[in-house]
Amino acid sequence: MKSDNMSNLIKNGAIWGFIVLELIFFQIAGEFWSLSERAFMDLDNMLLLLKQSAPIGIIAVGMTVIMINGNIDLSVGATYALCAIVMLDSMSWPFMESLGDWAIPLAWLFALLTGAVLGLINGIIVWKTGVDAFIVTLGSMLGYRGLVFMYNGENPTYHLNWTMVDIAEWDLFGVETPALVFLAVALIVWFVMTRTVHGRNAYAVGNNREAAVNAAIRVGPHMLINFVLIGFLAALSAVTFYSGSGSVNPNDGMLFELWAITAVVLGGTKLIGGAGSIVGTFGGVIAIQLLRKGLGHIGADTATVNLVIGLILIAVLFLDRQLNVKGKEELKV
Repeated sequence: MKSDNMSNLIKNGAIWGFIVLELIFFQIAGEFWSLSERAFMDLDNMLLLLKQSAPIGIIAVGMTVIMINGNIDLSVGATYALCAIVMLDSMSWPFMESLGDWAIPLAWLFALLTGAVLGLINGIIVWKTGVDAFIVTLGSMLGYRGLVFMYNGENPTYHLNWTMVDIAEWDLFGVETPALVFLAVALIVWFVMTRTVHGRNAYAVGNNREAAVNAAIRVGPHMLINFVLIGFLAALSAVTFYSGSGSVNPNDGMLFELWAITAVVLGGTKLIGGAGSIVGTFGGVIAIQLLRKGLGHIGADTATVNLVIGLILIAVLFLDRQLNVKGKEELKV
């Protein structure tokens, strides 16, 4: 037990220690290599970083719940794009145009319902067929992306509403709407995972599904709720971002699932399920965005950024495996 507690402490604290090291490194490196006169740790720069973290971050929160549950969802990027298209396209429907700005909440609702329904489809298939979630959501990723291209071909979907833009760019003490939504989602889901029966059941199901069934947990409906949740959050991510941009391309959201999974794993959630935290995922999202922004600050290109993040992810997975192996050996003794 003592070894297990120490292992969890190391995992939970490591991501925040890594973030501190990133801030120090890029602040110092920026003094020598950056072409910008602004310091890396400038307040406006950090607030912008939080805003830029929101699209992946909101999805990563939902992915954390799914992965703690012992599942995975590869369709979130396609869901994100499809919900954005539904939101923007619905604004041009005749009856919506007649409503003026009152059409905005309806457009948001259509997008959120679309995400929830797509998540529901994934959950029902996983529950009723028993097929692994990786296979199911790999198929739905391709299917939902196909719907994206069928909806408007290769062309972008465009509708710019300035009232919607104003809402998307509203800020509270410099923290804009996307960042506020990200923080609120993280807080609410953290509460659910740490203070409710549903949260405790998520860990139980991910840790040992057979034991969860024997403990009278309704595993199928429980997993279904979590798939609906991640579909809803993918839609919410699209709503917060595209309300401000007003234009979505058919390829938008590609690789979002991989970025979200990377953030979740960096935050300490196990790929096999049963362990993880929303706080850790929040740190993982910030750490990735810091790397992307920091490396860009000192002049690195996109390929270098992806290489560095990939190497760090491999190192984290290796460290996690070593900690687990060591813990099991100590338990045997």
